[in-house]
Amino acid sequence: MIKHFRIDERLIHGQVVLAWSKVCSITHIVVANDSAATNSAISQTLKMATPPGMKPSIKTVKDAIELLNDPRCEPLSILLLVDNPKDAYEVITNVNGIDSLNVGNYGRFNASEEGRVRMAEGLYANEEDKEWLKKILDTGIDVYVQVTPDKSKTDVKRLFEKEE
Repeated sequence: MIKHFRIDERLIHGQVVLAWSKVCSITHIVVANDSAATNSAISQTLKMATPPGMKPSIKTVKDAIELLNDPRCEPLSILLLVDNPKDAYEVITNVNGIDSLNVGNYGRFNASEEGRVRMAEGLYANEEDKEWLKKILDTGIDVYVQVTPDKSKTDVKRLFEKEE
């Protein structure tokens, strides 16, 4: 079962993953990312960044969806990671049982080059990112920005209401 679903550009990042895994009692990490899954150097680096005692799976988005829909995943405690809103939307619309999405550490890298603006701590988005986030909100799930478990949540829907 997916215990926590997060958008984080860094994917598996020691401190953040360790913090969320403790709060959510994570035993398995699934990274849904085409680039990481098809690049052995990136895949190996992510596996090395996985905290001890957790089993990582680095999959393409399509293969991650297939894996997450396998009934054998139901008893597992999974942290699911993607690095962008488009991939998050793809997973949300193809995997049952996802009721929330945590956004943290997205859009900061090359923010000005990509035309991204700060929406909240840990979320910088350009117009394309905003469109994908709105599509995710349209699915009815709870979408919030929270960099680490000890920080407060910021409702993404409210961020869009402030812009109007």
